[in-house]
Amino acid sequence: MLQTRSKEFDAQAISHHYDLSNEFYKTFLCENMVYTCAYYRKPDGGLSQAQRDKMDLVCRKLRLSPGEDYLDIGCGWGSLAIWAAKHCGVNATAFTLSRAQAEYGQDWARREGVEDRCRIHHMDYRDFPRDRTFSKISAIGIIEHVGIANYSMFFASVRERLRDGGLFLNHGITANKFWKHTSQTDFLLKHVFPNIELDNITHMMDVMERQGWEILDVESLRLHYARTCRHWLERLEENAERIRRLVGERKYRVYRVWLASSSASFYSGSLGLYQVLMQKHQVSRCFDPPLTREDVYREFLRPDGVRRGIGA
Repeated sequence: MLQTRSKEFDAQAISHHYDLSNEFYKTFLCENMVYTCAYYRKPDGGLSQAQRDKMDLVCRKLRLSPGEDYLDIGCGWGSLAIWAAKHCGVNATAFTLSRAQAEYGQDWARREGVEDRCRIHHMDYRDFPRDRTFSKISAIGIIEHVGIANYSMFFASVRERLRDGGLFLNHGITANKFWKHTSQTDFLLKHVFPNIELDNITHMMDVMERQGWEILDVESLRLHYARTCRHWLERLEENAERIRRLVGERKYRVYRVWLASSSASFYSGSLGLYQVLMQKHQVSRCFDPPLTREDVYREFLRPDGVRRGIGA
């Protein structure tokens, strides 16, 4: 299903899903308003802590340090950008195609007191000024909406906006290499995500390398997403009556089916979730990655609550 889509189509597809109602999403997401895979450091961990740990993990992998210019592509309600500005001391820029999300995130940044270091825009990433560059970039749960035919353009565009030696983390859902179109796919495209398109990790990484990226680290979080979807489903069912009042019986049933089938697909392995850490490598200026992952899991918080970078 390779297709080159217009900005207007993508904007309509994102609005169809994400502009449904902020109050609706609050019913099954946790207070962090993170709509992507959580990271469960403990097998029996709760959703709220797991989402905080996921945001922390992304910041650790990017080795965010105070004062760095950081870009989050497709920021949702601004959770990660606000977290990075507040806990890592970066100057965060973020944007989303959803007007409702952007307005929510802007207000949230003000309430957190980081509006001077966290700017959230309602904008298509393709319209972002090409002369603006950043030290670190993330795209969390965006590649699913880009379209396979647009991968080369997307990864080239991100690389263009990253400074030499900078790091980029791509976090996204993948399909099994031998995946086939099913009725579940039709249901998803018709009722949930009109512009979603999934690829296998092998091809995705091939495109990354063809666009000049050096791949530093690849981690599967498939089982983490299975648990995340199950937690969302449980919260959806717990708030069933309120959700019916907000969006109606039909929408409640659509999301219930979608979250249940998604959790099962991640558990079975037909769907995957990968975080790929890349570098814009230049011999004259590059980040020398540590020889192990140990620094990612080491405590970095200073007494003032600001996260230190490597060697700080």
